[in-house]
Formats: sequence, C-alpha cells, structure tokens
Amino acid sequence: MIGVPQLTVIVASTRPGRAGAPVARWLAGRVTAHGGFDLHVADLAELNLPMMDERNHPRLRKYEHAHTKAWSAIVDASDAFVIVTPEYNHGYPAPLKNAIDYLVQEWAHKPVGLVSYGAVAGGVRSAQAIKPVLQYLKMIPISESVIIPFVAKHIVDGEFRATPAIEESATAMLDELRRLEAALRPLR
Repeated sequence: MIGVPQLTVIVASTRPGRAGAPVARWLAGRVTAHGGFDLHVADLAELNLPMMDERNHPRLRKYEHAHTKAWSAIVDASDAFVIVTPEYNHGYPAPLKNAIDYLVQEWAHKPVGLVSYGAVAGGVRSAQAIKPVLQYLKMIPISESVIIPFVAKHIVDGEFRATPAIEESATAMLDELRRLEAALRPLR
C-alpha cells in the first residue's frame, strides 16, 4: 500500500523582497490543513542552482554535480507539484525555467498546479506561458489554479492574507491534484 503522496511546492522567484515567499508559506499551511499530501517546499532561492552546468543531456540522468543530484532527488520523490510563480514581463522567471531544464524524466506523469501572482492580471500570463513546457515534460497542468491579483495588497507584516475566494481556489486545486495524482500513479 502506498503512503500519502508527496506534494512539492516550488517557489519560483529568487528576487530579494519577493512576494513568493509569503505566498508559499500561506500555501504550505493550506496543504497541511488539506491533509492529502506530505509537504515539501523547494525554494529556488535556497537551492541556488547555477545556470545549467551539466555536460550531459538531462534525459540521460548522468549528473556530475551535487546540486543537480540533490534537485533530481527532490523532483523524483515528488508525486505532484504546485509552482508558486510571479509574472515577469508577461512570462515566468528565468530561475524557474533553469530549474525545470536541469531534469527530464523526473517530471513525467506528475500533476502540477499553478499559483500565480502579480499586479492586475494576477500572473495569469506567467501560468499560461509555462504550460507548454510542462506538457512537453509529460506533466499534467491542472485547470484548477490560484490567481492572486495585486499581491502586494495581500501581504501584511510579511504574511500573505488570502481572501475567501483565494482560499476556495486553493482547496479546489489541492483536491484535483490529489485525485489526478492517484490516477497517474500507475504510469510512474
């Protein structure tokens, strides 16, 4: 019998003063309250992956560097993901693309939810821009997502304060991730 699936929350922004850290802390609390997953948080600022520095193509899984092996182990152990991402110039941040590109096989057949934030558009363009990349890696981006417009207005004393609608969308996203993770498990 399989245990509780592992959900990894990826904090995509590495910028000092980023809103992603408080949003991810809030989401981690929602994941814990949901109870459907074991939680792991992968903060790309803390992982500090250099720009791709592996000699071999990632599909070969012949990693030379300790940071790549550690990142591979995190992603490989994950059953589902939520990416917490800002929108930078109508796209997602470069550290996220770099982290994704380090690996290939570890991503396959795992569902992914998106929590996007920004100004008036709530990071929606970032979420839409990353979906083709995720799909190419055989991940399954779900429709249920969390969109946070005017994110700065929701951060008080360093903590993210969600509206009831944001809370409800997080629950719907986590429910769907849990359902889809179970359905995809035989493929992994």
